[in-house]
Amino acid sequence: MSKTPVAVLGATGTVGQKFALLLQNHPLFEIRELVASPRSAGKRYRDACAWKQDQPIPVELQEMVVQPLGEKLQSPVLFSGLDSSVAGTAETEYAQNGHTVISNSKNHRMDADVPLVIPEVNSDHFALIERQPYRGAIVTNSNCSTMFLAMLLAPLHRAFGVEAVHVTTMQAISGAGYPGVASMDILGNIVPYIGDEEEKLEIETGKILGTLGPDGIEPAPFAVSAQCNRVPVFDGHTETVAIRFSRRVTPEQVSAALREFKGPPQELGLPSAPAAPIMVTEQPDRPQPARDVWAGNGMVTVVGRIRACPVFDVKMVILGHNTVRGAAGAAILNAEALQAMGYLKS
Repeated sequence: MSKTPVAVLGATGTVGQKFALLLQNHPLFEIRELVASPRSAGKRYRDACAWKQDQPIPVELQEMVVQPLGEKLQSPVLFSGLDSSVAGTAETEYAQNGHTVISNSKNHRMDADVPLVIPEVNSDHFALIERQPYRGAIVTNSNCSTMFLAMLLAPLHRAFGVEAVHVTTMQAISGAGYPGVASMDILGNIVPYIGDEEEKLEIETGKILGTLGPDGIEPAPFAVSAQCNRVPVFDGHTETVAIRFSRRVTPEQVSAALREFKGPPQELGLPSAPAAPIMVTEQPDRPQPARDVWAGNGMVTVVGRIRACPVFDVKMVILGHNTVRGAAGAAILNAEALQAMGYLKS
């Protein structure tokens, strides 16, 4: 089977670089075009890109010439790692021109006709693209910290009925991109503020776990209270979560529901899907970013310390790889799911 040609928008940035790595030797998609800002356009990728990954630039991309944003593209599928300052307009224009834009940027996530999807959780929301006014389509994945919280809550809300959630995040510096947070601000320190992050957690979770109806998405009927912090960890967002349910639930029941959870990506055997999207650890001091962030090739949400909460019902710790499952890997899995479910036209 021939591979679908794809382009990477924002190819020189942190998320764009991760797209370049994760799409290397992908069985369904092949990068044919790289797109970035005017200062990078016309240069070979290896010269335009300040490469910050722990593996070298894929050989097949090193000599590829970077195209400017707005250039007419041939690839039907575009993976967007664009900065939010330019993503909104650019993604809209590409969708109007017939491309399917699968975006990691925040700009269109809360548009009424744009699906905000975690395929294990709400792949039925892909149907929203049929209501879009474009010749192509726009599909988004969530904010990186929202990804792991929503993944955790999905099976628990279905099984027990979630009534309220409190989450505190400890977010890695890679989530800030490059150059990110200045070393004098983060080394030996915690920064208790990340712009717009708490709002994203509180609002996006409701859309992801909401119900698709004739009038759009009806948000999930529970509140999320979030507090977000930047910590001196390179990769891996850790979150402490307390949940109140609509009925009495034990930690053992929560653990069982999380262990059993699977979704369409697992049923369809999608290339980027882990065997199980949630891994529950029994070790009392886990999960830890240094030891658990690459579980399932970075595509797994790791959960530990599930125990009773004296204020809510149950509390726990969760961890996920913010630039893989929380960003580029999530968008690639969305593309795989779109193709398998017949929404992706190549």
